[in-house]
Amino acid sequence: MVRARSYSVLRLFPAAALVWLAACSNGGGGAGSVSLSLSARPAPVAATTGSGPTASVVTAGDSTVIALGNDTLILRSLAVVLEQIEMKRLDTPSCDSIPTNGDCEEFESGPVLATFPLGATNAAAAVSVSAPAGQYDKLEFQIHKTDSTSSKDAALIAANPDFKDISIRVTGTFSQSGTRSDFVFTSPLDASEEIGFNPPLTVVDGTPANLTIRLDVSTWFVNNGALIDPASANVGGPNEGIVQNNIKSSIDAFEDDNRDGRDDHHEGS
Repeated sequence: MVRARSYSVLRLFPAAALVWLAACSNGGGGAGSVSLSLSARPAPVAATTGSGPTASVVTAGDSTVIALGNDTLILRSLAVVLEQIEMKRLDTPSCDSIPTNGDCEEFESGPVLATFPLGATNAAAAVSVSAPAGQYDKLEFQIHKTDSTSSKDAALIAANPDFKDISIRVTGTFSQSGTRSDFVFTSPLDASEEIGFNPPLTVVDGTPANLTIRLDVSTWFVNNGALIDPASANVGGPNEGIVQNNIKSSIDAFEDDNRDGRDDHHEGS
C-alpha cells in the first residue's frame, strides 16, 4: 500500500545498537547526503481512533503519557524490528534486489532492532548515506517478524531474546479507574510499507537532507473513545486486530531537515 502523505518525523535508532549499510549507490554525478531519523512523537492531531472523546497526550522525559477519561497509559519503551529500508528514485517503479543499479539508496538491509525514543526528545539522525542528486518519492521498508528457524535472524534473536518470533515490543503501565498494572505488548506484525513524499525529496549536490520515520504510538491503544489495555491486544487477545490496524495507520515519513520532529512542509500544523 502506498500512502501519499506529507513528510513526517520518526525517532532515533541508538547508534550503538545498529549496523547500517550504504548500498545501491550510483557513483556517477553529483551527490548529496541523506540522514534517516526515528520518532514516536505524536502527530499534530488529537490521538483518537473512531468517534468519541479524544485522548490527551503528554510527552515528558523518556515517557509518553496518554489520558482518556479515568484511564491512563504510560509508555516507557518502544522497539521494532525493521529491514530493507530504502529510498526510491522518482523515475523508478520500485526498488529491487539488483545491486549498484541506482534505483534506490539503501539505508539498511537488516534485520535490525530499532528503538524509538519516547517522551519529549526530538528526532535524531541514525545514519547518513551518500545519495545521487535528484528526486526521491518513496521510502520503502519492512516491519519484520523474526523467525527463530531462520539463520538470517539468528544473531538478532540471540542478542535480543525478547524478540523471538515478534516484530514489535512496547512496555509501560496501564491505569484503569485507578487500578494500575504493568504490561508488555508484543506483536508478530509482518508488513511491507511504502510511504510517498509529496512533494518529492530533492537531493542537491553537497547539501545534507534528513528524513524521519514516525510511529505515532499515542494512537495505538485508542479505540472508539476509550483506551485499550495493551495486554488485551497481544496474540489471541480480543483487541489484537484493532491495535494492528492502528499501528499500520500510524506510520508516516517526511522531510525534517531541522530534526524537530515536524514535517518541514507543514511546520505550522
